[in-house]
Amino acid sequence: MQPFRFAHLSDPHLPLAPDRPRGLEWLSKRVLSYQSWQRKRRHAHTPAMLAAIVADIRAQGVDHWAVTGDIANISLSGEFQRGAAWLQTLGAVRDVSYVPGNHDALVPMPFADGLGLWADYMTGDGQGEVAFPYLRQRGPVAFIGANSGLPTAPLLAQGCLGSRQMERLGDMLADAGRRGLFRVLMVHHPVADGVVSNRKGLTDRQELRALLARTGAELLLHGHAHVANLSMIKGPVGPIPSLTVPSASAIGYRHDMPARWHLVTVDTDGPDWRVQVEVRGVQRRDAPVTALGGWTLRLPAMV
Repeated sequence: MQPFRFAHLSDPHLPLAPDRPRGLEWLSKRVLSYQSWQRKRRHAHTPAMLAAIVADIRAQGVDHWAVTGDIANISLSGEFQRGAAWLQTLGAVRDVSYVPGNHDALVPMPFADGLGLWADYMTGDGQGEVAFPYLRQRGPVAFIGANSGLPTAPLLAQGCLGSRQMERLGDMLADAGRRGLFRVLMVHHPVADGVVSNRKGLTDRQELRALLARTGAELLLHGHAHVANLSMIKGPVGPIPSLTVPSASAIGYRHDMPARWHLVTVDTDGPDWRVQVEVRGVQRRDAPVTALGGWTLRLPAMV
């Protein structure tokens, strides 16, 4: 088997300007998030940093892009239009997989004017329309995208999969395991405890961890926390690495962690999987994107 290499990046938070809420849009959670953008986020995220991360990913010649949410900031229609244009710059539709974040689902939004504009990047193999979770097989890897983004009350940034999505996810993971695929589960909100506060957490992460303990997966990918984290989740034949990556556009404003991305290489090691993760990013705003470290694991194949 030829090694399969893919990029994991998250939370690009494209610039909000020139958009701003208008009319009745001010009478929603958007007003608080707009104030947050004006006060901090517009200083913390820059197009130049995001462009540097994307250029570095292209230079590595990856086979696929896995993006774990939050292109948008306050779910305005213009953000979804610009997000669609940005996704097109990454590569062909079949080479880019996306799952929504909480900022992409900040308030209820007509599908056609919002997430529907990114539908091609969230549609599974053989599906005619978006339905979560989805599965896209690329080489030996099954990219499985679950949607944890949903509108929440002001001052909350929680996520939830829900029982229907969870049931389908269990069947999908089990089937992909039986077919001998390397299962990569993409969920915007981290699954491990303690990565984010309860105010920002996945409300049914305990149920998801119980499901993963039964069905297994080879790798979990997250964003949302804007920090780097590696946790281990219990699986049926061994621990499952759970990777959280900082924002791809973050400059390291104040105490924030600057931008990083993960270069993941999947290969075989006898009957089992060998996964290598190289962490790439910047040490500070004016530094080039370089390798910052990494690790290699041998993961038992699901039987």
